Amino acid sequence: MDLILWRHAEAEEAREDQADVDRRLTPRGEKQAARMAGWLDRQLPDGLRVIASPARRTEQTVIALGRRYKLRAELLPEGSPADLLDLVQWPRAKGAVLVVGHQPMLGQTIAQLIGLSAGDCAIRKGAVWWLRQRQRGEDAQTVIVTVQSPEVL
Repeated sequence: MDLILWRHAEAEEAREDQADVDRRLTPRGEKQAARMAGWLDRQLPDGLRVIASPARRTEQTVIALGRRYKLRAELLPEGSPADLLDLVQWPRAKGAVLVVGHQPMLGQTIAQLIGLSAGDCAIRKGAVWWLRQRQRGEDAQTVIVTVQSPEVL
């Protein structure tokens, strides 16, 4: 199974009268999302499932990809790595799933899957971490396939 984690691109700061889920991408964030979406579109396998947090900034990020997606409340900022892994059925599901979400949940999920002693892994805005579950004899392993940032594409 492949798990592709995409942090939403740069978003505006919340205004005093604005709910966090209503924050939009900045113009720079829109460019980051488009750049990463272009790279992802060339790399993603057929049959990919795409799911995103219903927060406005994550939906704007996933829209740049131009593929069908589902919004899932489990991926909102207050979600947990357990919520994310249950949702995607890691590592039991077959194929690949792309999750567009938030920090710290994405970083906490990565840290858990690759065995970091710290409880969190820093993820740049708009960046993608591509993980793969594989069997090596008796051992299940999580490997990092690639890490991409929109600034270097």
